[in-house]
Amino acid sequence: MLRDADQGFVDHLRGLLSEPALRAPEPRYLEEPRGRWAGRAAAVAVPGSVEEVATVLRACNAARVGVVPYGGGTGLVGGQVAGVGPVPVLLSLERMRAIRAVHAEENVMEAEAGAILQDIHAAAEAADRLYPLSIASKGSARIGGLLGTNAGGVNVLRYGNARDLCLGLEVVLADGRIWNGLSRLRKDNTGYDLRNLMIGSEGTLGVITAASLKLAPRPAGEGTALMVVESPAAALSLLSLARDRMGEGISAFEMMHRTGLDFLAEALPDIRQPFDTPSDWFVLIDVGLAAGLDPAAALEALFADAFDKGLVSDGVIAQSGAQRRGIWEVREQIPEANRRIGSISSHDISLPMGEVAAFIERGGAALARLGDFRINCFGHLGDGNLHYNVFPPKGRDRSEFRHLGDGIKTCVHDLVDAMGGSVSAEHGIGRLKVGDLERYGDPVKLELMRGIKDMLDPNGILNPGAVLRARG
Repeated sequence: MLRDADQGFVDHLRGLLSEPALRAPEPRYLEEPRGRWAGRAAAVAVPGSVEEVATVLRACNAARVGVVPYGGGTGLVGGQVAGVGPVPVLLSLERMRAIRAVHAEENVMEAEAGAILQDIHAAAEAADRLYPLSIASKGSARIGGLLGTNAGGVNVLRYGNARDLCLGLEVVLADGRIWNGLSRLRKDNTGYDLRNLMIGSEGTLGVITAASLKLAPRPAGEGTALMVVESPAAALSLLSLARDRMGEGISAFEMMHRTGLDFLAEALPDIRQPFDTPSDWFVLIDVGLAAGLDPAAALEALFADAFDKGLVSDGVIAQSGAQRRGIWEVREQIPEANRRIGSISSHDISLPMGEVAAFIERGGAALARLGDFRINCFGHLGDGNLHYNVFPPKGRDRSEFRHLGDGIKTCVHDLVDAMGGSVSAEHGIGRLKVGDLERYGDPVKLELMRGIKDMLDPNGILNPGAVLRARG
């Protein structure tokens, strides 16, 4: 049974740490981007070393005080805020943000968990390398949290999730032991893969304090295009054609619906629209090619071939870096426009790619039976990940439809599950989707997960209530 982190415990913890390593909780630590929950914490531990992280966990474990790991606060499923249960200590690694080493010849970087993704990008670029993981919140998201949630982003098609871009970890366990798995090896068959166990565990099995990250060569030439497609089925055919023509040169393949552009015009009118009269569906294609290949020419040839095959009807191919950034701004600002409009129910889902078009058709029909809604469907088509968000009609406020939220979510998730998909593609489980995991998860998998949690964290101090329901 966990206990509150009372003033006596906070004073005890302060005596174990250096002067700047413990502070009172500021409001920013107790909020999350969508405003769904308000967190609680008796104190915020901000250790400056892995040894101080171990000191915090050792003390909390001995006192049976919960610990909520906090990265950049950008998570969308409530994994970083605990609003119920015994009052915990919040653990932020923001002071541990060093780039420990860059091994350019090996395409490896060693970074502490508090390093901001944008700073990792800059350090890689300084070595003429690329760290491919990229998300809209790169200016505030920290690599420990990104690994803890196995973040995805726009380049998964080519480079994989956070899991695929990590070689080794340094992790502090619940009892304060330090696992030094910070390996740079690409082949190591010496037992169970603890690295992949920790990645995606959302701070419930251990606290990641550093990581060895995979880098990649920087493409010699990059290009971006927006192409209008008739339907999601046509978008999938276009993806297949693009891969046939350019292979692994396709870095990102994002599908968007006209509703996303409507929301941008409504909520962020300063963003330049790519088409005077937008069609219903369009895709953003990003390519990175080797020296000697012209990305713009390759995209033009793809468009011509796709046009002849009836897959595309219009398009814009960037002719400069500024145009590339403008095209990407359209995609990257859609989540912000969504936030300003205010969704009734938002869904981060994945499906077998061959089922995406059928899901969109069946999902729209199913929701129409529940009411009059606007659906903004967009996402990473190249890996089957859709952000499928449901909004009130224009001119109506979501508060009028709040009572329908659970029914909408169940409608969407039941269909996803029936079609062999996942109700959490890249955002994780956090606290928001604990019930969904119980509803849709395989019982044997859940039993094994509970056994792993009980073995590594027998007192249940690590992020209690996230991923798995806290024991009463």
